[in-house]
Amino acid sequence: MKKYIISISRQFGCGGHEIATKLSEKLNIPYYDKELMKRAAKESGFDENLFLFYDEKPTRSFLYNISADGFGAVTNSGVSLEDKIFQYQFDTIRKVAEEGSCIIVGRCADYILREEPNLFTVFLHADDSFRQNRVVNTYGLSDKNALKEIKATDKKRARFHNFYCDNKWGDAAAYDLSIDVSRLGIDNTVSLIIDYINKKFS
Repeated sequence: MKKYIISISRQFGCGGHEIATKLSEKLNIPYYDKELMKRAAKESGFDENLFLFYDEKPTRSFLYNISADGFGAVTNSGVSLEDKIFQYQFDTIRKVAEEGSCIIVGRCADYILREEPNLFTVFLHADDSFRQNRVVNTYGLSDKNALKEIKATDKKRARFHNFYCDNKWGDAAAYDLSIDVSRLGIDNTVSLIIDYINKKFS
């Protein structure tokens, strides 16, 4: 099978990381999630904590955050460190896509790699109850705090995507597949994606 890229966008708590992990094992291709941050940090020479701080989080109150967290200052070239961090991240996404078939979770990969001829994009979503249960069991939060975390993280991801991309986060028309994980479950979602991949790229 020729090279292909799977871009997974996801609501918080619907199992995106687990689904990417299982796809990676079954398809025998690498997946990138937080690993992108480590690689971008290594190649840029910046502290990894900077990438983690701004991970999928757009902000224009940059100077305030800098003073509050001690990350430094705006670069001498006039380009903010924030924008440089995102540029290194986006360049890293392009590099891993050039290296071969892979799975990339979040971080606007669907938009950054939109010119890739063999790009497959999927949006994973689920109902609040399904996601709440997963977040409680995974992170040990209370039901109330889990729901707050779900709403806050979804809002952050949507703002990040919509800030940098032309298409709208979560709009089914922008993806090859939009899957309700709460209806299919984790394993059936993985099987559906693999079936689609086999039909599209074989």
